Amino acid sequence: MATDFMTEQQATKTGFPGPARLEGDAVLDLRIDNGRIENLTLHISEQSRLLAAFLEGRECFEVPDVVARICGTGPVAYQVSAVQGLEAALDCRPTPWIQAMRRVMCCGEWIASHALHIHLLAAPDFLGFPSLAEMSRDFPDEARRGLRLQNLGSELIRLFHASSSRSAGVRVGGFHHVPSKAQVRQLVERLRAALPDAEALVAWTGAIDLPRSEQAFVNVALRHPEEYAMCAGNIVSSTGLNIAAERFERHFQAHQNPPGAGYSLFDGKPYLVGPLARLNLNQDRLPDPVAEALRKTGIGFPSRNMFHSIVARAVEVHFAITDAIRLLDGYEPQMSYVGVQAHAGSGFGCTEAPQGILWHRYDLDVLGRVIRARIVPPAMHNQARIEEDLYGALQSFGPERSDADLRLCGEKVIRNYDPCTACSTDFLKLHAVRT
Repeated sequence: MATDFMTEQQATKTGFPGPARLEGDAVLDLRIDNGRIENLTLHISEQSRLLAAFLEGRECFEVPDVVARICGTGPVAYQVSAVQGLEAALDCRPTPWIQAMRRVMCCGEWIASHALHIHLLAAPDFLGFPSLAEMSRDFPDEARRGLRLQNLGSELIRLFHASSSRSAGVRVGGFHHVPSKAQVRQLVERLRAALPDAEALVAWTGAIDLPRSEQAFVNVALRHPEEYAMCAGNIVSSTGLNIAAERFERHFQAHQNPPGAGYSLFDGKPYLVGPLARLNLNQDRLPDPVAEALRKTGIGFPSRNMFHSIVARAVEVHFAITDAIRLLDGYEPQMSYVGVQAHAGSGFGCTEAPQGILWHRYDLDVLGRVIRARIVPPAMHNQARIEEDLYGALQSFGPERSDADLRLCGEKVIRNYDPCTACSTDFLKLHAVRT
């Protein structure tokens, strides 16, 4: 993930070690005194990718293709947040059809990312398997269903000539290409056929015997007056915040502390973003069939159990399929983009990536070149909340346990938030000092 973009020279001056891209690595430092955790710090070194060398001085029209490479599981959200910010800076207003089709791509990303996380990471953790391969021996139908849903989400992204892992479909003002009616009609049929799978996924995750972990935390997400927020709306919180994206920096303090991970605080305190926070704040925006599937689980939302995130992901898979059908039903191709002229300006964008809100800011010069770019990704929003959760979980689990046991417990907690470090099942390096 990335926060303030830094040049290679700036990174060297701050003491940031290593290459510009570090994948799937996290370090948990613990200081344990007489059986009690006295200090806990989580370093997600992957959060800083030094992208200023690629963005600063470049034309704004190059930005969407560059930021799509920041996150392998959220390229669409990065592109859509970027073009929102750039279009605001350039006074460009895409048509309602373009906005709707961008939402379709985001639906595909939610389906693919959530299906992958549920079946590859979360379900094996909760059901006691070391990996999806072992889980599939006892749950072959569920594993195959997860792969079908993940593939469907990827196909929905590729509908706009975008790779499911390296999106290249979005441009400032619209799209590079739009699909034909025949392509869309075929995919809508597949989406309709997948609705029973999506409903069954909600029921299955709701029936898993999840750990009981009631916690007090602040939920933060987008909220739209008419729909389940994904690509538009104000930033709201469970404590009453309701602001437009351009006011983000007045309430959220985002920091980068090389060589440690970046983190963000809301009025000085940790907060939660992601599927559980979204569902807690937007349950009333779910369409009736999805709301009914959730009701049948018997799980009450808003929920303070962080492990209900797996259920929230399943609900959002069901929702995203339902919403994509709504948006594509009766599809007619239209102009793929609106014209835009480069000039100076500043703009902000904010969308809901699968992992949580993704905020962008861009400042452009008179030629439309990037002077400054800033991105606050989901992992940075959740960093302080993860540390807070880790402290409670490990203290309850027992600091006197072996380092190997503490590491495994910590991995399960971190994976539940779905930062990019969760790409592997064995990613956490534990440094424990006992006195």
